[in-house]
Amino acid sequence: MELNKYIDHTLLKPTATERDIIDLCNEAKKFKFFSVCINSCYIPLAKQLLKGSSVKICTVVGFPLGATATESKVFEAKQAIEAGASEIDMVINIGFLKSKNYVEVFKDISDVKLAIGKTPLKVILEISELSKNDIVKACEICLDAKVEFVKTSTGFSKSGATLTAVKIIKKTIKGKAKIKASGGIRDLDTAQKYLEVGVSRIGTSSGVAIINEELAQA
Repeated sequence: MELNKYIDHTLLKPTATERDIIDLCNEAKKFKFFSVCINSCYIPLAKQLLKGSSVKICTVVGFPLGATATESKVFEAKQAIEAGASEIDMVINIGFLKSKNYVEVFKDISDVKLAIGKTPLKVILEISELSKNDIVKACEICLDAKVEFVKTSTGFSKSGATLTAVKIIKKTIKGKAKIKASGGIRDLDTAQKYLEVGVSRIGTSSGVAIINEELAQA
């Protein structure tokens, strides 16, 4: 299995320096990861570094809380694409979801999706904050908004991806969207378990360690 092709090589810490982003992009090129996932201020730098490679640029919107105004998320997403991003990972409005204000949750997602057109949109649910019913409802709204991916977590909450949540997501979306698992995936065994349950992408800051582990076992 070409595990590297499933990895969004991620660095979203607020303390990430330009040097860190340069290293991230060089690693992504070396290991042929699917993308780098970075904060939008670094898109121009990443674009320059990744020129001529197959590595895509993924960025985050409304991150990590999801509680910014929809208009802000729309602007952020459009600006990121203009700067060179080819995928958008936006955080769902968790408070609206918990309030059962599903109309606003849908509007928040669909407005971003309409604004970015064919650019793939991944919606981050932050499963650590949600009940099973919340996850199911969020997935249904994501399908209504015609998003490409449902993503488990930001990696900035109390816990990240779980196999249980991924199975709930998979059962709900029934192949009509893809799944990205992120948060706490740090070794080969964990990454393989997520791929086995049907995940199409893995967001991790441990991509190099995971691939080196895979190469050591080959």
